[in-house]
Amino acid sequence: MEAVIFDTETTGKNDPILIEAAWLAIDQISPLTTTERFCERYNPEKPIELGALAVHHILDEELLDCPPAKSFKLPENIKYIIGHSIDYDWAVIGSPNIKRICTLALARKVWPSIDAYSQSALLYYLDRKNAKEVLKNAHSAEADVSICAKILSEICQKLDVKTIENLWLLSEEARIPSVMPFGKHKGLAIADIPNDYKRWLLNQDNVDPYLIQALEVA
Repeated sequence: MEAVIFDTETTGKNDPILIEAAWLAIDQISPLTTTERFCERYNPEKPIELGALAVHHILDEELLDCPPAKSFKLPENIKYIIGHSIDYDWAVIGSPNIKRICTLALARKVWPSIDAYSQSALLYYLDRKNAKEVLKNAHSAEADVSICAKILSEICQKLDVKTIENLWLLSEEARIPSVMPFGKHKGLAIADIPNDYKRWLLNQDNVDPYLIQALEVA
């Protein structure tokens, strides 16, 4: 096992701590087949924010006897983790030294003309007939990795992906923005942003590394 589809549920936006983790092991990428499945809840040892409760419906009192969040570890020998906005989940588990594949970035590359890219929206786009029933359990980590697998399978077919490494390279390419994602030039093609603004932004702290690549190329 070298790659898993991965998802977490957490305590919320402020210093998020793990409360549920799920992964689905990938056996092969073309066609996509999965094998082992894992889902476990954890005690974050801090209160869950109301906003997070409204999304995942996991109560603090349900976690009292669960293992501590800091005890979670990915399986050994994992080289890739795959998920929708995977950087968030990667950071929640301590930012391990593994390659990340973002299905959100890939979906935007594959279906550039649709109007929404959440996992739920993509499932309605790809499987309208069954989406409503499947999404009844959305926003649990276990359900979300299964939904992500469906999206990933469609992406791999569209891009004719043959290997996990190939998928990672395509994800890295897709994550480099072509338009400015925020600020006074939001929505403007990065190539058209004034050079003095590019230079200023490149000197700021905590700029997304993929945006840095786009700015440097431009």
